Amino acid sequence: VQLQASGGGLVQAGGSLRLSCAASGLTFNSYVMGWFHQAPGKEREFVAAISWSGGRTSYADSVKGRFTISRDNAKNTVYLQMNSLKPEDTAVYYCAASRLSRLVTSSYDYWGRGTQVTVSS
Repeated sequence: VQLQASGGGLVQAGGSLRLSCAASGLTFNSYVMGWFHQAPGKEREFVAAISWSGGRTSYADSVKGRFTISRDNAKNTVYLQMNSLKPEDTAVYYCAASRLSRLVTSSYDYWGRGTQVTVSS
């Protein structure tokens, strides 16, 4: 299984970025997909999750109203649209896949390498 995240970069506060995560080696539409981030010196934290069909989503309180998770099962890809970015959003962002049928903030089976997001003030 491979999860390849991309789309990170340097952006000014208030700006936007769209992260992508391309999956291979798994039946993509059978997995809940999630995004997490880890800032320097901090533990990895849940950001967002999306159900198999894309019909249900869940977000951390810190990103509600600013971030949107979506998926394209035909392309085996999950996205994270990040708007109104803040310096505190600076972190490495990881995508992950879970076999569980419900939206979860932990218990993910596969993880990708992260992509760095840096928000300048």
